[in-house]
Amino acid sequence: MDTTITNRKTSSRKEWLAARTALLEREKEHTRMGDELAQQRRELPWLAVEKRYTLQSGNGPKTLAELFDGRSQLLIYHFMFGPSYEAGCPVNSSIADSFDGLIPHLNARDVTLIAVSGAPVEKLLAYRERMGWSFNWASSYKSDFNADLGFSSSPEQTREAIEPILEQLPAVAFRNAREAGSDIYGYLTELFGFTAFTLQDGAVYQTYSTTGRGVEFLMSYYGFLDRAPRGRDEDEGWQLWIRRHDEYDTE
Repeated sequence: MDTTITNRKTSSRKEWLAARTALLEREKEHTRMGDELAQQRRELPWLAVEKRYTLQSGNGPKTLAELFDGRSQLLIYHFMFGPSYEAGCPVNSSIADSFDGLIPHLNARDVTLIAVSGAPVEKLLAYRERMGWSFNWASSYKSDFNADLGFSSSPEQTREAIEPILEQLPAVAFRNAREAGSDIYGYLTELFGFTAFTLQDGAVYQTYSTTGRGVEFLMSYYGFLDRAPRGRDEDEGWQLWIRRHDEYDTE
């Protein structure tokens, strides 16, 4: 990796402080806008979940209501690990690395965080053990849950949707498919995303959902890199640098 940073302006400390103060005003504006967006998320109408879903977990079958684990709020990360995969997506794995540290703090605020994927639960639990995680990971295999929320599709549906745009897909999609032990069509039967639910008087409601760059709040390394001198430094290699935590070159 080239560690050289070139063509950067230098200044006196007085000039640097003036520039930093000007930037701080923009950062404060961004923070206030973030607060407003958070309020608007909370004000979204609730969508009643009328179908009774059952997912498989390490503790056996669980209804969606049971996955709240006695709390009133449930956050789900839709982790890309489909039925044809042999291992979890590397980028999704980098996201899940933070979950175990977050969960005690979320639990203290009446929030349960889990992951859901389309692969059979045995595959998910074996991969969880390999990665050293302990968060609850439920399988939507043979359930409509992930498909109904828009995060899973059949191989036939996926091929029909992907073939016309195959050449437009980013290189990381093909890399991730290979690393997951699948082809691009099997890989894209799963999509990543984040969904929030609440449980009120025994009824489950969906309150929020996002995908795409909407999940970057879960990718804490990007927040750090955005403040580093070189930034994300991805250029044309968007996300190709991301590996599973046990696969980075240690030389």
